Amino acid sequence: MIAALRTPEERFAGLPGWPHAPHYLDRPDALRLHYVDEGPREASRTFLCLHGQPTWSYLYRRMIPVFTAAGHRVVAPDFLGFGRSDKPTDEAIYTFDFHRQSLLDLIQALDLRNIVLVVQDWGGLIGLTLPMAAPERYAGLLVMNTTLATGDQPLSKGFLDWRAFSNRSPDMDIARLMQRSCPHLSEAEARAYAAPFPDASYKAGLRRFPNLVPDQPDAEGAALSRQARDFWRNDWAGKSLMAVGMTDPVLGPPVMRALHADIRNCPPPLAIAEAGHFVQEWGESIAQAAIQAV
Repeated sequence: MIAALRTPEERFAGLPGWPHAPHYLDRPDALRLHYVDEGPREASRTFLCLHGQPTWSYLYRRMIPVFTAAGHRVVAPDFLGFGRSDKPTDEAIYTFDFHRQSLLDLIQALDLRNIVLVVQDWGGLIGLTLPMAAPERYAGLLVMNTTLATGDQPLSKGFLDWRAFSNRSPDMDIARLMQRSCPHLSEAEARAYAAPFPDASYKAGLRRFPNLVPDQPDAEGAALSRQARDFWRNDWAGKSLMAVGMTDPVLGPPVMRALHADIRNCPPPLAIAEAGHFVQEWGESIAQAAIQAV
């Protein structure tokens, strides 16, 4: 059994713009993984929305209603260590394969099909490796500020600066960070991002993520990411849409141009001029475009 913390449910009461009932997958290792599940189970498309660091599925609150209003299903999990999911206290538990397998298990348990994969940040680093495991489950891709860390390309200065900042901030002030990145957030919305983390002891997974990015060819996840790059270049047969937060200093336009070149038949990106790294915070128009494109 893995030692883990579980954020008290009252921390999630009354969050602005967040009416969604929780759903949980109970895993064989006794960890509980949370996911949002909205819209009809028989929908023609299931939008699988994957967040990154230091956020959780709350990041998709502006996009979920757009998808469901169009008749689609939305599944938005919280990575283990984030959101309403359990939070192992040992940082060594968090590995690339641990996170990836947790998503594959959820997809299998819910038998998701006709998936539109929606990714950003770590949602992309891991999420973009998922379809090659079962291509028949996937119909579309909506990709926002992220990358494939293949270990054979240098990491961007923006990311290296972020990793250094994260490593200097073991008790990161998430609400302040989100307000700085998304100035239009209300105080209550900013606090909602911090709700899963009552104190630093809950932040092991948050601290670990930047140090999991494959930065050498033999790093964990690098070979898998290179296989995924080949998949997106050569084998991807679904529809795609890319949206880029243009003011992102970490995974901004240069990184996204390189990723765009690796996605077969991806049309020209949507450039969201005012958006930064957390581009979902400007997500209503992106979600509308995705409904038409994928």
